[in-house]
Amino acid sequence: MIVKIKSNKLINEKSPYLLQHAHNPVDWFPWGDEAFEKSTKEDKPIFLSIGYSTCHWCHVMERESFEDEEVAEFLNSNFISIKVDREERPDIDSIYMSFCQAYTGRGGWPMTIIMTPDKKPFFAGTYFPKQGSGNMPGILEVLSSVVSTWQAERENISSMTERLERDVKKYILSHESGAMNSHIAEKTFLKFKMRYQEDYGGFGREPKFPTPHNLLFLLRYYYTTKKKEALEMVEHTLVSMYKGGIFDHIGFGFSRYSTDKYWLVPHFEKMLYDNAMLSYVYVEAYRATRNELYKNIAEKIYTYIFRDMTDSLGGFYSAEDADSEGVEGKFYVWSPEEIISLLGKEAGEKFCTLFDVTSKGNFEGKNILNLISKNLEDIDDEIEKNREILFEEREKRIHPYKDDKILTSWNGLMIASLAYAGRIFENNDYIDAAKKCAKFIKNNLFNKNGRLLGRFRECEAANLGLLDDYAYYVWGLIELYESTFQAEYLKEAVKLNKDMMSLFLDKEHGGFYLYGEDAEELILRPKEIYDGALPSGNSIAIFNMAKIANILEDYDMTEDTRRQFSTFGETINKNSSFYSHLIDAWQYVSNSYKNLILVGKKDDILMLQMLKEINSVYLPYTQVVVKDEEYRIEDIIPSLKDKEALNNNVTAYICENYTCKEPVIDLQSFKKNLE
Repeated sequence: MIVKIKSNKLINEKSPYLLQHAHNPVDWFPWGDEAFEKSTKEDKPIFLSIGYSTCHWCHVMERESFEDEEVAEFLNSNFISIKVDREERPDIDSIYMSFCQAYTGRGGWPMTIIMTPDKKPFFAGTYFPKQGSGNMPGILEVLSSVVSTWQAERENISSMTERLERDVKKYILSHESGAMNSHIAEKTFLKFKMRYQEDYGGFGREPKFPTPHNLLFLLRYYYTTKKKEALEMVEHTLVSMYKGGIFDHIGFGFSRYSTDKYWLVPHFEKMLYDNAMLSYVYVEAYRATRNELYKNIAEKIYTYIFRDMTDSLGGFYSAEDADSEGVEGKFYVWSPEEIISLLGKEAGEKFCTLFDVTSKGNFEGKNILNLISKNLEDIDDEIEKNREILFEEREKRIHPYKDDKILTSWNGLMIASLAYAGRIFENNDYIDAAKKCAKFIKNNLFNKNGRLLGRFRECEAANLGLLDDYAYYVWGLIELYESTFQAEYLKEAVKLNKDMMSLFLDKEHGGFYLYGEDAEELILRPKEIYDGALPSGNSIAIFNMAKIANILEDYDMTEDTRRQFSTFGETINKNSSFYSHLIDAWQYVSNSYKNLILVGKKDDILMLQMLKEINSVYLPYTQVVVKDEEYRIEDIIPSLKDKEALNNNVTAYICENYTCKEPVIDLQSFKKNLE
């Protein structure tokens, strides 16, 4: 007998997260008109649940509540239930997370919102178990209370939605304009210094997040001030993170964050965006210090990305789950017996000693491999060979779930990282991977009107691109141009930057909105500047504007860029460490625009020597342009028409604030001028 499994309306979606809930007994709807019309017609509140496919506590709440017949029956009778994938619709997630933070003082996933048919929330929370305990109510208790209020106190709900909306606009989404403090970079450095954890690196108490953009800011602050303390904080943090269990020492790649101060116990899911940004900062640390360890770590991250997270068409998948077989971290942990049985007694005990594997364990009776108290020089060829044996054995285990959707924004970050690494490490494989991904986006993630889209899965592109999609992808294209000097990438970056300004820029007050003027209108239209797990769309967008203005020698765009800072100036002044990437962009603009323009054939020996010299020196705030007859770059940068190759020799123009020194045609003079 064939048993037909009942499904709900999520069954026709592409989102892996929504599909995970497609067979729940809850009558889930995707976000859309059908759900809201039904809510209005039946006069029922909306139960909105937001999460993502690799979220551990989302799985827990599904098992406890959304697969439970009693909970489902109550929801189906009294609510219209909507599921949203926060990675597909970060605009919806961002807006309702603001309400959750205003209502509860905190946020997280799964996020639970209860709202009126016109999308206005009056209750918010995160994870709820089926049955309450202590101070945490159960989901049925919450739902019963909401139904009583909905039926008997509708006026209170109306006043609550108005108050919540007022609070969100006033305390969370409002920004104060004003001039940026002239010492803002130093103030930000001092705030990070106060929060710095001297024992194991990082900033603030556990849980500890890598926040690579904070490390980028400090690296570049070191570049502009030569304060070694900034560099030391970065280096100690980078080494400590790598030695901890947050790094997968068997299969490589970083997990989301550490639950303790040692970087030992991760929340095991691996996200593309974390690994993109972390690999970028390890490349930058290598460029600043020439410490081979950082190069080695970045290369391990790329090994993981190419092996496990790359689609055959060139895009990169989104994430891997923390759980396998319903148990968090099961795929990653080991016992001494397992390792010794695979490697033999002598080699196995040596491996266990190095990676802190004991009979007691450090995570629920098993062991997360780490090097926290060890010397990295102890890792020899034998250890590497045995690591490969353990990796092959681990591959036989049931793998965590992989979310194989391809997001434009996160792929933009990966393009930026790979392109940057390719030129600094002189590795064309990385550049080729970045080019292949950019080609994938160009071929698959634009609609017929040339509008960038946000998500691709199973041959379908969907969702109008948000600010992050445009900003992150333009960043990737700029890095790709500087790694190839193929004008098509710069041309595309300039075009998309222009489109971004048209769609997202607040022409009256400055700053960029989260979603475009052509998108679905939600209850709020925020401008995000907080640099949290990732740099904000505004931070990246403004940085891109500054770089493009520099490359194009476009004075008007330079002034437009400077005006954006004043839009948020007083907000940034008050809590500068929350906006580290935006302040990084401010450092870029404030330290004068620097350009290196090389004229001549791209494959000329002297040209290659000059480019090698540029990439061997730490110049984070310098843009490089190559004028080569093959690419007609002067069609994009008209000011290059008067930059010629003197006597048919490769000629270098070293420029600052659109004024160039005497051109040079020999390597020694070029090196001297670089210094």
